[in-house]
Amino acid sequence: MLKWDAHTHSPFCPHGSQAALESYIEQAIRKGFERYSITEHAPLPQGFTDPVPQQDSAMRMCDLEPYLYECERLKKKYQSEIEILTGLEIDYITGYEAQTQALLEHVGPQLDDAILSVHFLPVGQHWTCLDYSADQFSTDLIPFYGTVDDVYLQYYNTLEKAVLADLGTYKPKRIGHITLIEKFKQIFRPKNKDKWWGQLMYVLDLVRKYGYTLDFNTAGLRKEHCRDIYPSEDVLQEALKLDIPFIYGSDAHDPKDVGSEFARFERLDKT
Repeated sequence: MLKWDAHTHSPFCPHGSQAALESYIEQAIRKGFERYSITEHAPLPQGFTDPVPQQDSAMRMCDLEPYLYECERLKKKYQSEIEILTGLEIDYITGYEAQTQALLEHVGPQLDDAILSVHFLPVGQHWTCLDYSADQFSTDLIPFYGTVDDVYLQYYNTLEKAVLADLGTYKPKRIGHITLIEKFKQIFRPKNKDKWWGQLMYVLDLVRKYGYTLDFNTAGLRKEHCRDIYPSEDVLQEALKLDIPFIYGSDAHDPKDVGSEFARFERLDKT
């Protein structure tokens, strides 16, 4: 098995560590990784306003070219020690498909890797970042949709749209942290799994049908109100039954988290 961390961030992330990108890569080398994808949050689509208070969900458009240049520079610098892939984490936002496709058409030829994720859900006339904070999950999402289960259903409905969306030639074929909606599950526990489980299974079937892969994302283990991987064990087992491939990702926003809990993925690969 190739030792590969395929979901990582960088100092170009406004809400992450400002540690030098070299320090992430050198941590990966120390841990024996053979391949390393840098997948920074891509600029949000034109016309979409970042709803988090600090407006720091993604890199700014003016930072995109410097980011790509830095990835390519480091790819050459470390080529004898580790294979580096230039990538992005792309947000799927309902109604912004054309703008997202335009961004992908612009940057796609320069990418080696990419992830498609859902972080934003509509709340009336505005948007909420579903994983920003427990307080926002409680005050924005639950009152608008009705129950925790209804929020889960909206999230998995949006993931269905993400898989089916026409985003052009460079659309990512890996879904990021498919159970991210569970980030605050230790506080807000769903009570009626039947309301959304079938939709989640349908999304998995679409992932299989269209040849996507899934992010085996260990970041949830580091979140105090989650303490689980994305996907959680029940979803993981259903995906394995469908022979859906997984690719490990630490989702590191700090060098110390590069390669975090890779042993869990190794155990999965041996089952």
